[in-house]
Amino acid sequence: MIPALAVSRSVIRDLVRLAAFEVPGVLRVGWAGPAWRRLAAGRPIAVRVRGGVVEARVVVIARPGQPLGPLAGDVRSAVAAAVERLLGLAIGEVTVRIDGSGG
Repeated sequence: MIPALAVSRSVIRDLVRLAAFEVPGVLRVGWAGPAWRRLAAGRPIAVRVRGGVVEARVVVIARPGQPLGPLAGDVRSAVAAAVERLLGLAIGEVTVRIDGSGG
């Protein structure tokens, strides 16, 4: 019998961050703007696990000139694939917010 896998939310958050960052066109994972705004906005990645299904929200900054619609779709797909493949957990909703473009 295979024991159940228990994964902490911090591990899932790290995996979501890495999956989003590896998408071509993502400059960084996080909020745009000055430091005080980033502090006030909270974490750029939020995960919730309900009944073995992961829901994630990730905020990214796009590279200049990147088409934003396809970028959001690519980030969504990368996050979903990473959670399913590496953790073996079902993925529910993946919300992608693009908070800025450029450096």
